[in-house]
Amino acid sequence: MELLQSFVFELMPDGKQVCDMNKFEGSCRFVFNKALAIQVENHEAGNKFITYESMAKQLTAWRNSVETPWLKEAPCHCLQHALKDLDRAYTNFFSKRAAFPRFKKKGSSGSFRFPDSQQFELDQVNSRICLPKLGWIRYRNSREVIGKLRNVTLSKKDGRWFISIQTQREVEKPVHKSRSAVGIDVGIARFATMSNGEYIEPINSFKKHKEQLVKYQRRMSKKLKFSQNWKKAKDKVQKVHTKIRNVRKDFLHKATTEISKNHALVCIEDLQVRNMSKSAAGTIENPGKMVQQKSGLNRCILDQGWTQFRTLLDYKIKREGGMLLVVPPHHTSTTCPYCDHVSKDNRKTQALFLCACCRYENHADVVGAINVLERGYRLLACGEMVHLGLSVKQEPSEVFQLAFN
Repeated sequence: MELLQSFVFELMPDGKQVCDMNKFEGSCRFVFNKALAIQVENHEAGNKFITYESMAKQLTAWRNSVETPWLKEAPCHCLQHALKDLDRAYTNFFSKRAAFPRFKKKGSSGSFRFPDSQQFELDQVNSRICLPKLGWIRYRNSREVIGKLRNVTLSKKDGRWFISIQTQREVEKPVHKSRSAVGIDVGIARFATMSNGEYIEPINSFKKHKEQLVKYQRRMSKKLKFSQNWKKAKDKVQKVHTKIRNVRKDFLHKATTEISKNHALVCIEDLQVRNMSKSAAGTIENPGKMVQQKSGLNRCILDQGWTQFRTLLDYKIKREGGMLLVVPPHHTSTTCPYCDHVSKDNRKTQALFLCACCRYENHADVVGAINVLERGYRLLACGEMVHLGLSVKQEPSEVFQLAFN
């Protein structure tokens, strides 16, 4: 089995290298935005979509233009890959997998990629890597890079530069050590409740750092915009956001690692987080109701990181040899797992489930997780799996062996 894996390290560049990387990132952002503007203008004129090959020819003209001579300083492959990123964004938009491409803005984040493995050289013994027009750059070597090198991506986050080295190698098809199956119901009071009764408490990273963030944001609002003091205040705000993101990411990685190692079959709900966290403000003609309460609920939903949880769980279970099923979320917390009676009256409170028909009683989140697991079994029994929105046929022998052993 072919395995693609990325190894991320923090770079330790000198002053000149930092300056050059900022220039390269800015050049790639300029090419992306210019190409997007041309595509938008071309569409408004009623013309056909401009392909990557045609856009790459215009890139040559931009590099040789008198107006943009600084584009020659950036590696050509990085600029070409920026056009490929735009082409892929349009492909995802046409396939209804993503929203319409947006212009990139200058800020504390950005990235560019060297797509060819022959362009760089990795020296793991001395913890350094050689990149075109940058030379040798040292990095914090925390683990060994395994596999054949494919490409490297340099990204800037909050003023620090990181490198992601993607490798490719052949491994044996993994077989999960466990044979257990579990359904998971995610929530706010409990981050994840499993069908076996276990649950994971939420970390609430944003909620814990909210007061500190508000304090620094208030100080920033009192500074003259784009002044030196304003930039210093902005850096403090950004550091709090970084801490919130890192705490949440660490929590999600630990939770998904534990789940993927202990269960061979995991069933979760297909939650549309973007729709669940939409604003309730409405319009001037039709104003929304309970806007403040819905705004607080949206913050709590986004603070949990359900989408990232699902993404991490997917690739980690695959790596362990297990299977992830995504099932419809409708009425999972109001359906009785004993008699299949569906009613809003079954859920008396946020935590208590009491069936109005058979008087079955349990925690509402546990009931939801049990129903999620049952729906996963139903999908498996039909020999069809819904995995991250895709329908994938499975061999019946594999399905029943994994589901019922």
